[in-house]
Formats: sequence, structure tokens, C-alpha cells
Amino acid sequence: MSSVARRAAHVGAMTGISRVAGLVREQWMAYVFGTGLAKSAFDVAFRIPNLFRRLFGEGALSAAFIPVYTEVREREGPEAANTLAARVAGLLIATLSLLTALGILAALALQWRLPPGSRWSAILPLLRIMLPYAPLICLAALTMGILNARRHFTIPALAPVFLNLVWIAALAGICPFVAPDPFVRIRVVAWAVLAAGAIQVAVQLPVLARHGVPLRPRFRWRGDTRIRRILLLMAPMALGAGLVQINVCVDGILAMWSAKWAPSALEYAERLVYLPLGLVGNAFATVLLPTLSTQATQRDYDGLGATLERALRNIVVIMAPAAAGLTLLALPVVSLVYQIGDGAFQAESARQTARALAGYAPGLLVFSLYKAITPAFYALQDTRTPVRVGLFSVGCNLLLNILSVLLLPEGWKHVGIAGATVATSLLNCVTLLIILHRRT
Repeated sequence: MSSVARRAAHVGAMTGISRVAGLVREQWMAYVFGTGLAKSAFDVAFRIPNLFRRLFGEGALSAAFIPVYTEVREREGPEAANTLAARVAGLLIATLSLLTALGILAALALQWRLPPGSRWSAILPLLRIMLPYAPLICLAALTMGILNARRHFTIPALAPVFLNLVWIAALAGICPFVAPDPFVRIRVVAWAVLAAGAIQVAVQLPVLARHGVPLRPRFRWRGDTRIRRILLLMAPMALGAGLVQINVCVDGILAMWSAKWAPSALEYAERLVYLPLGLVGNAFATVLLPTLSTQATQRDYDGLGATLERALRNIVVIMAPAAAGLTLLALPVVSLVYQIGDGAFQAESARQTARALAGYAPGLLVFSLYKAITPAFYALQDTRTPVRVGLFSVGCNLLLNILSVLLLPEGWKHVGIAGATVATSLLNCVTLLIILHRRT
């Protein structure tokens, strides 16, 4: 087995623990909230801080930071790399803290304009609580990127477990002892999410220190050409990722518009897809970027192509049967996982979620391939091509989602939203593979 495959297996095992904990978390959410309005409002609100995480954390910043950090460490030494990491951390904290404050003020202003009792007004109080999660989880993602660049994968892969553990603790240990109102209990969960963000940062800092990276944020980044270079690499990715994540948020809003239970059904289905996706797709994406970055820095393009090809073959062998099985067995799987005892998730919720899962399940293969292909472009410090391809896909996805909500019958609109995500991701993969094949 190649070193990349071994590392992917290791990260997959660690990530698998997190995904299983996430599945247990969603089982508790299903038992307590079902597919009610409180759960849907929470899902839509939680997409906003996740937007920042994808944009400034695991997405554009990490993809731009790791190749530059790896190059600086190899050519200028560890001290220069540590200084770069500290300045990036300072820039990240300052930017996201300002955006978070502005977002809370905007949510307050919008709350005053909405009629009380509407399904939309249920989202904003949860959003105000969880917005500060954005700078915390982005800082956690930066520490993950530093450790991954130094070939340490265990703790970064395990860090998300703490989110799930704190979340489960709130559901099992606090919610039963507060008022039975679901909107009161869902606020308990929102505060737990915020606490978990701080914990995910805290558990990684000692590991960074042991690796000789005392991450003390520095707020003097002006004039640093390496920061400017990261920002230039990040800009097109941020544009593309921003549009993609805004599209994800719009998907949630469209789902809420179609039915108050639809965001919950989509979220439960996504969780079942993300479990195997985290075991394989995310694992390969995590270990490929630093490996491909090193090969690109050494101008070993033959090695880069061979590494990527082996990764793609492994993904197809594993994920194609999983996608087919999950599509065919959607209803039994959903009922087995979520329909527990006399909880709030019963037969109607299972049927709604199973339809969404059948739409999402083929994406297991497609999403995994996409996660493996894009690091090749980032390692080559080509951040523009994935964005240019992605912009067209985002437009197609938004169009398909709107058509689904307008044209599909009741009870099937959310299936169209799921299917559109898979179809446009497939378009992305095919286009990127053609471009990469011509180059390498």
C-alpha cells in the first residue's frame, strides 16, 4: 500500500470515529426534534457559520495556506514557517471577529422586521448564538492545516469528535431537564455548538506546541509577501467557495420554503452520506494536499499524476458499491438509524428522509472524486481553474433547485434539491479531470 493510501486509511479511521459520533448525534436530534420546525430552523441557521468554515477554514484558506506553508518550511526553515502561521492566525481572527459582529447586528435588525411566530423568525435567535462559532472553527481548521502539513493527522482528524460529544451531552444531559418546548431545547444545542468550537481549538494547541509551532497570533501582517501570496491564491477560491456556500444556504432557504420539514430531512440524509464520505473521500483529500504540494514543489509532476491516479482508483473501488447500496436501501437504512422507540422521528419523517437519501446517495462516489481532484490543482497553486469550473456548476445547481421547488410535486421537491447537488458535482468532476489530464 502506498504512503498516501496508508495515511488515508489512518485518517479515515480517525474521521470515522467522528462520523459515527456525528451519526449518534443526529439520532439524538431525530429522537428529540424529529423533522419539526425547531430542527429545520437550527439546520438553516447552522449553515451560516459553516459557510465561514468552508470559506475561511477548511476551504479557500487551507488550500492556499498549506502549499505556501510547506514551501516556506522547506526553503526558509521552521522559524519562518511559524511566523507565517502566526500572522495568518492573526489575520483570520481579526477578519472573522468583525464579520461575526456585523452578522449579529444584522440578525437583530432583521428579527425586528419579521412577524412573530413565522418559520423564518425561528432561525435568527439561533443564528445569533452560533455566529461566534465561525472564528473558532476557522482557527481550529487552520491548526488542522498546520499539523497536516507536518504529516500529523491523528489529532486534527479527531478534533471534530469533540463537537459531537459536547452536542450529545447537551441533548442527553441538559435538554431533558429544561422546558419541553422544542424551541427552548434547540437553543441549548446552539450554545453547546459554540462551546464545542472553543474546545476544538484548545485540544490542538498543545499538539502544535509539541511540534515546535507555538501559535501566538500576530496582527502585523502588512508587507509580508507570503501573506499577500496566500491572499492572491485564496481570492479566486474564496469567490468560488463563497458562491458555492451561499448556494448551500439558498438551498436551505428553498427547502424551508418548500416545506418546514424539508431542511431536517435533507440534513438527516446528508449525515448518512457523510459517514462513508468522511471515511474515504475526506481522508484522501486530507492526505493528498500536503503530499501533492511536496511533489509540486519538487517539480515531480510524474509522481503527482501517479499519486492522484492511484487515489482515484481506490476511491472508485470503494465508493461505487456503497453508493448503489445506499440508494437501493434508503428507506430501511433511514428507519433503522433514526426511527427509535417513541421519539419524534416516526414513519412520515422516515419516508421524507429516505427520499432525500436516494437523491444524495449517488453523490458518495461523485463527492469523493471531487475531493481528491481539487487538491491536485491547489498543489500546483492553480486556484483559478476549479473556481471557473465551479462557477458554472453553481449557476446550474441554483437553476435546478429553483425548478425543483417550482415544478416537482409536494413531498418530492427536496429530492430535486439533493439530486441537483449530485448532478452539478458530477459535471465539476468530469470537467476538472479533462483539464488535469491535458496538463499532466
